[in-house]
Amino acid sequence: MNHYRTHKCSELRAGNVGETVKISGWVHRKRDHGGLLFIDLRDHYGITQCVTDMESDVFKLVEPLKVESVIKVSGELVKRSDDTINNKLPTGEVEVKIQDLEILSTSEILPLQVNSDDDAGEEIRLRYRYLDLRRERLHRNIILRSSVIQSIRRRMIDQGFMEFQTPILTASSPEGARDFLVPARLHPGKFYALPQAPQQFKQLIMVSGFDKYFQIAPCFRDEDSRADRSPGEFYQLDLEMSFVEQEDVFNAVEPVIGGVFEEFTNGNLDKPFLRLTYADAMLYYGTDKPDLRNPIQIEDVTDIFDGSGFSLFAKLITSKSAVVRAIPGPKCGSRSVADRMNSWAQGEGAPGMGYIIYGDGEAKGPVASALGKEKSEEIKNRLGLKDGDAAFFACSNEKEAADLAGKARVKIGIDQEISEIKGYKFCWIVDFPMYELDEKGKVEFSHNPFSMPQGGLDALNNENPLDIKAWQYDLVCNGVELSSGAIRNHLPEVMYKAFEIAGYSKDTVDNNFSGMISAFKFGAPPHGGFAPGIDRIVMLIANEPNIREVILFPMNGKAEDLMMGAPSEINDDQLKELHIKRSKIIK
Repeated sequence: MNHYRTHKCSELRAGNVGETVKISGWVHRKRDHGGLLFIDLRDHYGITQCVTDMESDVFKLVEPLKVESVIKVSGELVKRSDDTINNKLPTGEVEVKIQDLEILSTSEILPLQVNSDDDAGEEIRLRYRYLDLRRERLHRNIILRSSVIQSIRRRMIDQGFMEFQTPILTASSPEGARDFLVPARLHPGKFYALPQAPQQFKQLIMVSGFDKYFQIAPCFRDEDSRADRSPGEFYQLDLEMSFVEQEDVFNAVEPVIGGVFEEFTNGNLDKPFLRLTYADAMLYYGTDKPDLRNPIQIEDVTDIFDGSGFSLFAKLITSKSAVVRAIPGPKCGSRSVADRMNSWAQGEGAPGMGYIIYGDGEAKGPVASALGKEKSEEIKNRLGLKDGDAAFFACSNEKEAADLAGKARVKIGIDQEISEIKGYKFCWIVDFPMYELDEKGKVEFSHNPFSMPQGGLDALNNENPLDIKAWQYDLVCNGVELSSGAIRNHLPEVMYKAFEIAGYSKDTVDNNFSGMISAFKFGAPPHGGFAPGIDRIVMLIANEPNIREVILFPMNGKAEDLMMGAPSEINDDQLKELHIKRSKIIK
């Protein structure tokens, strides 16, 4: 028989009354009711109430114990009186009458309260993460994370995917973020890099003749923290498939991701997931990460303002430097709401936000007066508005107009309580542009440089680079990008040309991607893949606003591990062994 327990703290029920039981765990709470002392004993599984009285020798052991001390309790299980039953606990009908108690470990005064959700502040929570993880909500999140990963793994294997592990120490490559570098002791002056993603390796797995691969892959990127991005490292479901087109990847992924969300939220998803082109997403939602729980859609009304009496917009349109995006404002038909939206837009860095208020069968405001009744009515009809509503306008270049209109859409949806706050809305964003212009007007990759351009080599040779679409796709849920993926470029001549357009020479490709480009010259299958983030999936399912709440031991926003003291300095002997000299840091 186990020395520490006959039962877990979640298992005891009325049917066990009369049994002599042993349970072990942490002192969650102590309550002194005069001659009786109650202990809520907690383990990983749940809580059981234990009780002793002042006549017992056990009382003297329990009385000085601090919460979070670890004890073993033995005694008879008894039924609680009807007026003391706790219906909030599965074990709430019974309690252990303590006959013997063994102190396994004592606790000092706690820096944060485990038995409440009081906010102790990020620094304390991360410094004492092992205490933070004992709290119910966070403990539940980490259990959820484990269950989600198990479900994903099972679903992938059921589809015939094989799980492989790719290297952690690899070569540095320009993939968008900064690498974490590891000095190579046996090769002075050279460095390994921790993988930003297993991108090249998973493509090489396909070139190696395997058909379907996946892993729960650790990825390392030296980038800043955000609410939905942890600094340093994260995990993703990495997968790749041979002899597939875009729809084949979608058909493989949707049952996995959709199935996981349905399993852990008990909800029903709209399937298949909606497909939105990048152009339509930017037009109708002002972002390539739209939250479709908000029903508001932006409209292009440039044609209505072109040559109109509203000269401010008309002149910008004539100069070819601006478009006009209209945002419907349901229930926004008042001057006070319009003024708030205008002030909000100025706070976002815009000159302001034009508006038309519809009420009493007429259009009101300076924009309506300048446009005239007919054009104002056309806007009303195009946006599906009625009296009591308003239309708001963003006029700028396409990028800035989309950005402001997209943010205004979100604000109106929240302010007017139009957006759903529950449920999950998925969509695929497809047909991303292969290239874009940087701030200096230079052509660069807009997404994954390893993607196959639509139209292949012919498109690269004969089309304007900015018109070329790529076989790239994102999966978005509730305004959060869960993943990017692509049908890969598997032809050396196409890869060389694609990089040449972005300003990279053949030698640069050969030097930076030598393993992959070399492999492609020995027969590579058409292949494609995907890599949704595990952390973000769990974050959405758990309905947590910050990704740190679903990670066991996260870093803080400065990429510091306060619990373990990382990053830390190393001594001169270690540096010498790695052929590294310490230099003076100039701040």
